[in-house]
Formats: sequence, structure tokens, C-alpha cells
Amino acid sequence: MKQRFLQLERFTTGCALLGACLMLVMAAALGVFQIITRFVLEQPAEWTEVLIRFSLIWMVFLGIAAAFRQGAMVSVDALYRLMPFAGRRVLDAVVALAALALMALIIWWGWDYARRGAVQTIAGLDDYSMFWAYLALPVGAGFASIGIIAHFLDPRRLELETAQ
Repeated sequence: MKQRFLQLERFTTGCALLGACLMLVMAAALGVFQIITRFVLEQPAEWTEVLIRFSLIWMVFLGIAAAFRQGAMVSVDALYRLMPFAGRRVLDAVVALAALALMALIIWWGWDYARRGAVQTIAGLDDYSMFWAYLALPVGAGFASIGIIAHFLDPRRLELETAQ
């Protein structure tokens, strides 16, 4: 069961990380496009600013899944080093539960924001609803929750092992 969950997590975190990378590429490409249209063609495309902002929001919320999986988000390294070996798993459980509680709140309120924002249009992109921007919160928190559980089941402490 544990191995199947970790296999599912590798797939979901890989998809989230791929999405985050694509959002970064999109933001960079739109930034270059915006520079060309504004300063070379002297015809600014105002819609690019909005898409850059939303792609960066999606990038962050999709990328936190990989950060949580690596144990790089909630770092309590000093306390972890001071704890006896038996207490470390308790600390891991407390950190995981706190992070999962935060993700549950983000999923709950993010979905509520997305539903409420469905009636708003995006400035500069009048055909699109704010639903798609707010949806980054529950989607990213869902991917992050899987990463948090996987980190608890199979801890990776790369930053702790390489710290001086």
C-alpha cells in the first residue's frame, strides 16, 4: 500500500512540477513578448501582464508539492537535530499534521474563492473568469498534501544532510 501511494505521489508530484516549469516558461515567454510589443513595436499588449501574474501564481502553487516532498518547506532543522531519535518521528508527525491542516484550509477557502470568483472577469482578458486564477490554490494544495504525506512516509532530508 505504501509503495503504491509513493508511486502515485511520484506521478502527481512529477505532473505538478512539470506544470510549474511550464508556467515559468510561459511567464518568461510572455515577458519577452511584452518587451517586444511595448518597446520595439510600441503597441503594448496589456493582457500579458495579467497572464504573467497568473502563471507565476500557478507556478508557485504547483511547485510547493515538490518542495514539501523534499522536506524543504517546513524546516525545523535545529529542533530536529536536538531531538533524540525516537522523538524525531513525533516531530515529523506534528509538522506533517500542521502542514496538512494548512493545506486543508487552503483547499477549503481556495475552492470557495474560485467559486465566488467565477462571476468576475479577468481585467485585460474579459472572456475569462477569475475562477481559473483562484483555482491554483486548491489544486496546488491538493498536490502539496500528497507530497506532505509521502514525505512523512518516506522522509527525504537533503537540505538537512548537506547543511554545514
